[in-house]
Formats: sequence, structure tokens, C-alpha cells
Amino acid sequence: MSLPSFPAKKILILLVLLAVPGFVYYLLKEKGQNRYRPLNIYGEKQVAKTFRTKRGKQIPDTIYHVIRDFSLLNQDSNIVKFPADSNQITVVNFFYTRCPLLCRNINNDLARVAKMYSKNRLLRFLSISVDPDFDSPSVLAQYSKPYVSENKKWDFLTGDKELIYALAKTDFMVDAIADTIGNKNIVHSTMLILIDPQKRIRGYYDSSLGQEQVSLLADEIKLLITEELRSIKLR
Repeated sequence: MSLPSFPAKKILILLVLLAVPGFVYYLLKEKGQNRYRPLNIYGEKQVAKTFRTKRGKQIPDTIYHVIRDFSLLNQDSNIVKFPADSNQITVVNFFYTRCPLLCRNINNDLARVAKMYSKNRLLRFLSISVDPDFDSPSVLAQYSKPYVSENKKWDFLTGDKELIYALAKTDFMVDAIADTIGNKNIVHSTMLILIDPQKRIRGYYDSSLGQEQVSLLADEIKLLITEELRSIKLR
């Protein structure tokens, strides 16, 4: 009894149907595992003298721009250090209490984000005054009441004026220009700035452009938290 013959076309189709599921599984398991697009890292970058090995090849490490360590006073006259914790993600903005409506709007936008993450231990918020001559801890305490009542990890900071302006320009790379006539009209950035646990800038979000930027910050915080949790797991 002879065996039935199959056309070559049918055999080819059968082989493809059998191969595709295995190939898809390989892609998901091997190529797609832990793959996602990380956030940008802002600032000047330098090639380091050290290397890491990837797939048998030596790749030079990169030295990224980082925020310097600093200390300022908060609304309770307590010293607040940056970084406070090696695993913490920080959102920073610059403001001053005598600012017209703009600063209040910026902090109200940030309050939305802070409320979303009020129970997340990886996140903290710092609002730094660019008018430290006027914004004493007692002034900040009164101003910050509606904000810190909902988020205990939000500090409103004041301190040495030269340090604050140097931090804004050199470290956070945003504008802060004092009024030489009077301190009632200070030019400063409206950016909300996302900083990772390695003290690198991972995002700028211009709150003056509307709610889309604030929502983008909220979403990208999630990405950075995921990145940090993955990093902790691999250590």
C-alpha cells in the first residue's frame, strides 16, 4: 500500500505554521525580556576610561552630568540633604512665595503629581525658593501648608542665595535671575525636573504649557520607578 503524497506547497505551509509559534516565543522570551525604552539622560556626557562587557564586546562607560550634594533648610527649619536616600527619585522645581499667580499654579500642578505618589517610598519632592532673603522657614511654613498636609515627603527649601542660584544654573540647568532693583519680580524656570537616584536629570516638564506636561511627568515617574526596581533586583 503506497503512502499518500502531499503537494510541496502544503508541506511548506505546515512547516511555517509549526515554526512561527516557536519563533514568536523565542522573541518574547529572549529578545523581548526586560526591553523598554529608558528615559533620556540630560546634560554633558563624557566617555569614561572604564569598560563594561556586553555580548563579548567591551563598551566604554559614560560619565553623566549629576546634581551635586547640597543641604538647605525646609519649612520646619530642618536641614534637608540632597540626596537623602540612594534609592530615591526626586522631583524639583523653583519658585518663590511673592511670585504672582504663576508659582502658585506650578505648585498646584505639582501637587496633583505628589498626591498620586504620596504613599510611594521611592519618591520625594523639593520646591526651592529663588527668593531666600524673604522666604524664611516661617514664611515657607505658612505658604506650604496646603501642600505638605497631603504629602509629608514634600519640602519647601530656602538657604544661601549664591548656592541656590548656582544650583539652578549649573546643576539643574534652568534659569534663575534675580531682580537687581527689588526681589519682587524674579525670573525663574517653570520646569518640573525629574532626578533619578544616581542624581542624573531624566526629564524636564514645562508646567506653563498646560496639563499635558504634568501628565507626562506623572507617566514618566512610573517608568523611572520601574527602571529603579529593575536595577535594585539586579544588584
